[in-house]
Amino acid sequence: MKQLLIIAHAPSPNTRQLRDAAVRGASHPDLEQIHCTVKAPLEAGPNDVLACDAILLGTTENLGYMSGALKDFFDRSYYPVLEEKQGLPCALYIRAGHDGTGTQRAVESIVTGLSWRWIQPPLILRGQWQATFAGQVEELSMTLAFSVENGIV
Repeated sequence: MKQLLIIAHAPSPNTRQLRDAAVRGASHPDLEQIHCTVKAPLEAGPNDVLACDAILLGTTENLGYMSGALKDFFDRSYYPVLEEKQGLPCALYIRAGHDGTGTQRAVESIVTGLSWRWIQPPLILRGQWQATFAGQVEELSMTLAFSVENGIV
């Protein structure tokens, strides 16, 4: 079994919908060799990253930056995983009330330092809440999970 780690900051009902959509995507019935673990950023740490084969990050846009919880996760995990998880397939979704570009730049700079591999550009869910956001996150998660299961990434 391959391990997909979802680390999602979900402080509101809408962001919990996004987290749940990510779990649905990674739990698609056609996925037979993927096990999904979901953690909040403050509960996740380097051992979780060391145990996974791919990672999906979810964050809110907070004052033009990632959530403090996700930043805390990176602060605690960066050096313990730096050498061992280079090339880790990853994806990111951002729930952005504004444009999300500052959040994207911040996460991308850390991911670049870790030498993780993007499976696609970050998904930025901009503006007012839209019902389609959950489906986009589900598709992102499913794409990551299928790519890992099939050895594409």
